[in-house]
Amino acid sequence: MKPTAGVTAVLRGDGRLELVSSTTGIRMRCDTVGTAMWIALRQHGGDIETAARTLAGAWQTDATNIRADLDLWVDELCDAGLVGATP
Repeated sequence: MKPTAGVTAVLRGDGRLELVSSTTGIRMRCDTVGTAMWIALRQHGGDIETAARTLAGAWQTDATNIRADLDLWVDELCDAGLVGATP
C-alpha cells in the first residue's frame, strides 16, 4: 500500500498522526496504534506483512493477529481514499 496523491501525515502535538488529503479534504486522526501502524508501513515501503512482523516483535504479540488488524485498518484507509495498492 502507498498513500494516494496529495496525502500527507501531519504530526499532532499529542504525538499522534493525522492523515490529510489535499485532494479530497478528508482528514483521519490516528490513535496511538494507528500511528504506529502507519509508521511501520511507511518504514517498510507499504509491505503489510513486514510491518506486521515488526509491530508484533515490538509489541511482543502474534504477527497473525497484527496482520489481521493491519488488513482491516488499511481497508478503512482505502475506503477513505487515503491509500492505494502499490503497483
